[in-house]
Amino acid sequence: MNRQLTALFAAFEAILVVAIGVAIPLVPLTLLWGIQFGLAIDWAVFWRVSVDTWLLGHGVDIAMTLDPVTAAQLGLPAAGEPFTLTIALLGFALLTVLLGIRAGRRVAETRHRILGELVSLATFALASFAVTFTALHPDATPSLVQGTLLPTLVFAVGMAIGVRRTRNLQDDRGSSIRDWINDWPASVRAIVVTALRGGAAAAASVVTLAAVLTAAAILLSYARIITLYEGLHTEVLGGVTITLAQLALLPNLVIYTASWLVGPGFALGTGSAVSPLATQLGPVPAIPVLGALPPEALAFGFVGLLVPVVAGFLVGAILGPGARKKLGRGQLALVAVGIGLVGGVVLGLLAWASTGAAGPGRLQDVGPDPLAVGGWAALELGLAAMAGLFASLKRSAVKVGEAER
Repeated sequence: MNRQLTALFAAFEAILVVAIGVAIPLVPLTLLWGIQFGLAIDWAVFWRVSVDTWLLGHGVDIAMTLDPVTAAQLGLPAAGEPFTLTIALLGFALLTVLLGIRAGRRVAETRHRILGELVSLATFALASFAVTFTALHPDATPSLVQGTLLPTLVFAVGMAIGVRRTRNLQDDRGSSIRDWINDWPASVRAIVVTALRGGAAAAASVVTLAAVLTAAAILLSYARIITLYEGLHTEVLGGVTITLAQLALLPNLVIYTASWLVGPGFALGTGSAVSPLATQLGPVPAIPVLGALPPEALAFGFVGLLVPVVAGFLVGAILGPGARKKLGRGQLALVAVGIGLVGGVVLGLLAWASTGAAGPGRLQDVGPDPLAVGGWAALELGLAAMAGLFASLKRSAVKVGEAER
């Protein structure tokens, strides 16, 4: 494939990613426009809603101003004042990363990889700018700078992963970084690598179990969720549109569950709190999936606090046998601290990405506290990992003694 074909191919891949992201909300909304509203409303309204939804999924801030009728229907005191939506519907960001990985792998297979990467990123940025510009409206104004940069940054992360997985880059920069790491003392390199691996594994374990618990909560609250659907009085297409929006919010809910397991929990409005030890909810938006929330404190909610502890202990116990061959007891304590820090940073960043303002008034405070989640996770994972590391040492000593006898 020559340079011209590589550039065209890379540009097409980037445009396709943007088109898929915008089309997911646009297709059901267009069907809703034609079937339920009988083409009576300007289609541009549905286009702007679709673009705003896609931009929200990448963390773009949108300044909103509601008309008096809509503000009165919401029944919130501050609904008539201008406000800013900052909460990210992380399902769209996850989709962009996955499509970016696919695009990166395909570009990496060409002869002119660097050209393809540059053209793909530039085209994605131009497409993001174009769709953001078309969505500008006095009632809903997305940030033009954020709308250009943030989706492109998310796409670039996916492309980098895809390229790295497809080709082992052998440029000077990558070689110098590897040489620099290899020049570290063996003990330092073992501490850093083990801490990074263990912290990432512990955080992934907490998030994985949070996803399982989220799915279980939705299944167990099926009747309440259906009741909320019926209360909205939407047609079939309206229900499909609401379901797609909730799917985009699903990664946020998983992170909220992970924050609940860590301990600090999350908020669904100013003054509210959902945690293993207490649940205090005020008026909750009529989103059906929120029917899975516990109406009050769970009798055995404190058991959820064992999840990060068990995850940290198991990670320490698994990594202990390999770490003790290169490190002493004091260095193993540093590994445990590193595992806690890495896991806390990962979970804190996820909490930060999932929190924000979801509406006017009290809905300006939705999601977990990133600092609280990261701090508690670092403490729980670090102490548990230390216990697991030293438990593996003790078990190994017992086995050696038995072998000698």
